[in-house]
Amino acid sequence: MASSLFVDLDENPLHDNEVLGYGRIGVVIYRDNVAVKIPLRHPWSSDEDVQLNKEALEREQDIYHRLNLFSKEQIDCIVPCLGLHKNATHLGYMKNGDLRTYMAENQPSRALQITWFRQMAQALEQIHDKRVLVADVATRNPLLDSDLFIKVCDFSEASLLPLDTAMKTADDDGFSIQTDIGQLGAVMYEVITRQKCDFDLFQEGVPLDGRAIWPRRYSLPSTDGLWLGSIIEKCWVEGGFQNAHALSQALYSVDIAHTSLWSKLTSMSFWDRQGHLRNSVVMLAVVVTAVAIAGSWTRRQPLTRG
Repeated sequence: MASSLFVDLDENPLHDNEVLGYGRIGVVIYRDNVAVKIPLRHPWSSDEDVQLNKEALEREQDIYHRLNLFSKEQIDCIVPCLGLHKNATHLGYMKNGDLRTYMAENQPSRALQITWFRQMAQALEQIHDKRVLVADVATRNPLLDSDLFIKVCDFSEASLLPLDTAMKTADDDGFSIQTDIGQLGAVMYEVITRQKCDFDLFQEGVPLDGRAIWPRRYSLPSTDGLWLGSIIEKCWVEGGFQNAHALSQALYSVDIAHTSLWSKLTSMSFWDRQGHLRNSVVMLAVVVTAVAIAGSWTRRQPLTRG
């Protein structure tokens, strides 16, 4: 059995078939149908590095503890935390893995995409209501359960704020509810276009004071003609949405039924993974046929006489 590049805190090797994923501070392993996050440790890691990862995991556990102070119904878009132990966080196992990996192998319908976006916006609402800033919203972080519902996880970069914090004006070294919304806009762009998109708060390097800086618009891709482009664009304007609730309302106002035909016409059968038209003749034939059918149906309708 091949060993991975990770070891546990007792320096026992972790094997590839039990490692679900890893991040800056931790590695997630599969044990008894539970996802267990432990401090990241490589065979070459120094004691100092391991200690820093332990402390970071403890801070993340503080956030899970905050979220678990509230009823399950209020945190239904967040990965269930099953237990907090010394140097180990037990989380619900999400069968379909992370969103980025799933997207690399599957082409979700627009109906599924809008469902994901609404769930992620709802998750931000719930998290912000608990006075937490995520600070790292990206397609590699949300997980998909057996029903392909989004469950947000990974709070290793998050900020735990006092419970009396006014979230509208909260600022933790440049991170805010607005930067969380901006990053979610990048996630939506990446899911829709299948092209990588970074809402980079340190695109010009880390300043001396270490503060995150709102990215310049030219560093982000165009949303002209893009489905949900106006919503994404508004996410990228600081203060465009007052909060995640306002974003959620905008997403729920989208009438997916009116875009279902266009979704079919722009499915993977006509477009490649880079969004380029595969066969313009086929596309034109489908459009002409649809128009002809609509015209025939209209001509058959009885005239209303006054």
